[in-house]
Amino acid sequence: MIQRTRIHLIRHGEVERPYCYNGHYDVRLTPRGEEMYHQLKPRLDPDRISALYTSDLQRTVRGGEILGPYLGVEPVTVPALRELSCGVWEGLSVAQIQEQRPDEWAARLADLENFCAPGGESLGELAGRVLPALKEIVERHRGEEVLVVAHGGVNRIVLLDAIKAPLGSFFSIDQQYCAMNIIDYWSDGNTVVQLVNG
Repeated sequence: MIQRTRIHLIRHGEVERPYCYNGHYDVRLTPRGEEMYHQLKPRLDPDRISALYTSDLQRTVRGGEILGPYLGVEPVTVPALRELSCGVWEGLSVAQIQEQRPDEWAARLADLENFCAPGGESLGELAGRVLPALKEIVERHRGEEVLVVAHGGVNRIVLLDAIKAPLGSFFSIDQQYCAMNIIDYWSDGNTVVQLVNG
């Protein structure tokens, strides 16, 4: 019998440094960011969602703390679901990077898929840790519905993989704060994206 695993994939709420490359920096949510999680509750059915996973950064862990009791599930942290590590770029805005590190910015524009900021990760490396972690979640919850609270970059990697698009299309998918995505993973290997950035 073919089984479906439905992943409700959301991005974390608004953070204190919204215009910076935060990456692994453990930036806090704003009060509005916390409220955004509460506003998600009516869109999630406690009778259907059987598990909740987050990254180990506080902007997603806090989402698990807010949504877990509502759903009646205990959040599980998965470090592999962390945002892209931006290395020396972390804490800098786009304008600061363009001004202070113009050669690196130009290299990124020339090869988005393979560029790696000093001390950080490439998109390929991000995919290399995120996708196996997601596959493990899907396999563990065959026939169930699961909530995953992650990051803009992580979500784009998952969605690009689901539609078999290249990593170079990374910014062709938008991910607003607390955006909802729904992806169905069928046990016969088919994947269907039901909602993006909702």
